[in-house]
Amino acid sequence: MGKVIDFQTDPSKYRHWRVEYDGEVANLFMDVDENGGLFDGYQLKLNSYDLGVDIELADVVQRMRFEHPEVKVVVMQSGKDKVFCAGANIRMLGGAAHAHKVNFCKFTNETRNTFEAAEEDSGQKYIAAVKGACAGGGYELALACNYIMLTNDSTSSVALPEVPLLAVLPGTGGLTRVTDKRKVRRDLADVFCSVEEGVKGQRAVDWRLVDEVVPNSKFNAVVQERAREFAASSKKASGATGIALTPLDRTFGEDSVTYSLVEVAIDRAGRKATITLSGPDTDAPGSMDAVQAQGCDSYMLRLARELDDALLHLRLNEREIGTLVFRTQGDPEKLIAHEKLLIDNGDHWLANEILKFWKRVLKRVDLTSRSMAAMVEHGSCFAGVLAELLWACDRGYMMLDDFEGDNRPTATVTLTPGNFGLYPMSNDLTRLQTRFLGTPETVDALKAKIGEPMEADAADKAGLITYAFDDIDWEDEVRIFLEERASFSPDAMTGMEANLRFPGPETMETRIFGRLTAWQNWIFQRPNAVGKDGALQRYGTGIRGDYNMERV
Repeated sequence: MGKVIDFQTDPSKYRHWRVEYDGEVANLFMDVDENGGLFDGYQLKLNSYDLGVDIELADVVQRMRFEHPEVKVVVMQSGKDKVFCAGANIRMLGGAAHAHKVNFCKFTNETRNTFEAAEEDSGQKYIAAVKGACAGGGYELALACNYIMLTNDSTSSVALPEVPLLAVLPGTGGLTRVTDKRKVRRDLADVFCSVEEGVKGQRAVDWRLVDEVVPNSKFNAVVQERAREFAASSKKASGATGIALTPLDRTFGEDSVTYSLVEVAIDRAGRKATITLSGPDTDAPGSMDAVQAQGCDSYMLRLARELDDALLHLRLNEREIGTLVFRTQGDPEKLIAHEKLLIDNGDHWLANEILKFWKRVLKRVDLTSRSMAAMVEHGSCFAGVLAELLWACDRGYMMLDDFEGDNRPTATVTLTPGNFGLYPMSNDLTRLQTRFLGTPETVDALKAKIGEPMEADAADKAGLITYAFDDIDWEDEVRIFLEERASFSPDAMTGMEANLRFPGPETMETRIFGRLTAWQNWIFQRPNAVGKDGALQRYGTGIRGDYNMERV
């Protein structure tokens, strides 16, 4: 399996980022340790980044929301002179396995989306304060901020130079954010993406590439002034006190990862991993004060953190596991009560953050390039937020009637108000709206069933599961499905599943993850980019890549 990539970190371990908290404003400095690469064989010069840099950034953004809810504005800036960020490290991309490149791009963009949504979801506005060269993935970092400020000097510019330099494309969201978010005119975007040197000064404002350009002599002062203005006009409540995100309770075995509420069992021969989520073993707390006192040990937050880590571990470290099987075990009524406390207190900062975190974790499930199946067994708790996993999966199987020797409570699926808008997908629809795209009236009719535990016949009739099998057929039908899935081409499965999961409206997110990931999957395997004479291999040598000039 090679080196295990760990997505858990904390500020005491950071090598690439530092944060200075100043009341309602946080100054976030990107100061990459060039000798701190995740793998050997390259240096992270000019604030370039690899997956390790992004793992730290994801941790920073998560802690900003949970540990520092007092923050209203985050200023992202460089800790180095004359460079903001040179983007993804070219030597890393040139030497990485194809699968690592694509997984890196996906995680990078999920991280961008997380701080891009922080203003809407958490009242934390991100400003990019660009001083020096801001190129490729560095400009993509800025693009995901809510406001971009550029210093007006001879060395500071924004650029997406991948096409002329690397024979790839600005593929972790750059092109899409330029057109969809910043609404740059198409012909100007074409020019912008075709020039190595990028765009400077007032022209960057005129072309909508940045929001404001400031004389170099005043830049730092104006950035802080703007941050204070934004904080003063923020609608985010003041005075919240955060909770500490302490390390996860996690144990690795040869074929398992065990957390306090999540268990991952790996069957390498069958190319599958079974993820079992446990329901709460205690009643819901009586108030949000009690949830805050529990901190990151509170049930809903702990389960989300553990599931998120498990998904990332499987994505990056278990690449030959083709199918994820989701199971739950627990009391659905207790689970519903824990979710209800958060929904009823949605204006409490911590309830809001936990629910928004679940939205992000469930999106991570949607975007995971594995076959996924939910097994609704007796004793399960597919209710509310965990029922979302059932519809995130490609198929759902449910136990029908009693099973011999199985005295667990009969399998049910229970809807809650949360299933009707709290956890939207990347297409901005709920999973039920996506499931019933052709019959939207079905979703309205399902609202009448909120709180009703539906056994297999009822769940099947409501369209909430794919198949219901009794004691005689269950084991064989599930086995045949899993064996068949393991026998198919993983590339065909990835293509099929990604196409089927996001029907309906196209959004900036679906464009980024659908189109650009597909294009990058293609381009990152083409010799023009990654061949021995390709642009990624020749970058920095002064010799242009040797291209096959066919347009296919």
